Amino acid sequence: MTDTFREIERGHEAMFKLDEELRFKARSRRNKLFGLWAAQRMGMPEADADAYARGLVLLGIDSADGEAVVGKVVGDFRDVDVGVEEAEARGVLQGYYAEALKQLANVFPTALGNDHVQVGG
Repeated sequence: MTDTFREIERGHEAMFKLDEELRFKARSRRNKLFGLWAAQRMGMPEADADAYARGLVLLGIDSADGEAVVGKVVGDFRDVDVGVEEAEARGVLQGYYAEALKQLANVFPTALGNDHVQVGG
C-alpha cells in the first residue's frame, strides 16, 4: 500500500513539474511575442526589436502576472507617443499567452526532457 501512495505522490510531483515548466515557457514566449509586437508598433528595426523582446522576457521572469511587462511597454509607448492604452496592451498580452501555448504544443507534443519519466502503468 505504501508503494502505491509513493507512486501516486511521484505522479503528482511529475505533473506539477510539467505544469510549472509549461507555464514558465508559455509566459516567456508570451513576453517575447508581446515585445516583438510592441517594438513593431514603436517602429524599431529588427535587431532592436529582438533585443527589446528579450529584455521583456527577462523582466517577466520576476513578474509572472505580466504587470511589469505591461507597465514597461505602456511607459515606452508613452515615451515615443504611440497611442496604445493599457487595457489594449493587456488584451494583446493575454492573446499572446494563448498563442504561446499553441506554439509550445506544436514544439513539445510530449513530455519535456529525460527527467520527465512516466509514472505508473
